[in-house]
Amino acid sequence: MFKQHLTYTLLVLFPLFAFAQQVPDSSFTFPIAKVRYPEGTGPIVCVDAAHQNFHTADNRFYAFAELLRSDGYQVKGFTENFTIQSLAQCQILVISNPLNSQNANGNWKLPTPSAFTPAEIQAVKTWVANGGKLFLIADHMPFAGAAADLGKAFGFEFLNSFAMDNRQRAVERFYKSNKMLLEHPITAGIDTIVTFTGSAFKIPATAKPILRLNHTYTVLMPEIAWQFEESTAFVPGTGLYQLAALEYGKGRIFVSGEAAMFSAQLAGPDRVPTGMNAATAKENPELLLNVLHWLDGK
Repeated sequence: MFKQHLTYTLLVLFPLFAFAQQVPDSSFTFPIAKVRYPEGTGPIVCVDAAHQNFHTADNRFYAFAELLRSDGYQVKGFTENFTIQSLAQCQILVISNPLNSQNANGNWKLPTPSAFTPAEIQAVKTWVANGGKLFLIADHMPFAGAAADLGKAFGFEFLNSFAMDNRQRAVERFYKSNKMLLEHPITAGIDTIVTFTGSAFKIPATAKPILRLNHTYTVLMPEIAWQFEESTAFVPGTGLYQLAALEYGKGRIFVSGEAAMFSAQLAGPDRVPTGMNAATAKENPELLLNVLHWLDGK
């Protein structure tokens, strides 16, 4: 059974790995029914660009940043190390797919050290406890490994993994009807969310699960990204999650184990729409806006 799953993984996901050439879809737009803030007056959203991030506001998260700006948020790239002083300029901090320099430039193999120093992790923890809002995104291995220490500081346990859908679907859909997409203010008015692989994590008891995996998922933990063998470690998806929210001190945290769902990219030589621009992901933009609305608490 597992061998059959690996065969599927190799046949289907290696073509996806060819999509490493991912460029932002600058033509993507989403009509917002009711804009949150007048233009340029909303909370300051800092998008991390100081930790070898695969997704930044001026590149693969271009559509992410533009959608937030359309809703009135002030979005800027953040190129400083995390300190109490540097974080004071941010009301919401977005960290997407950070890496340690050891794993930059395509060196996606174990070990995957933390992208952050202990001092930076403590600074972020203190900042959130005092009212900061954190949006932490850590995709499939090695990104989940690089973010693991930061997630652990808040009680989240990232598996440095690939969360694979055993049903062999081209895209992964999560529905309210099958209880994989759960009720929460973030999912209000949303029925279906589409993701594009990703990692998995365990949540602390005080967190609210939003997107959960089940027995139809296998979570694979290879030594090198996209290289799966019969000996590759794995666990079932039951009891693991890809989206969750947490109230922490005076602040809030939203954690995602998948990044492309919040992007709009053109992937591979055929420039395949991947993310919010995919025809199957029509409700993903609304989910992103809901995440920001929940984080800013208005």
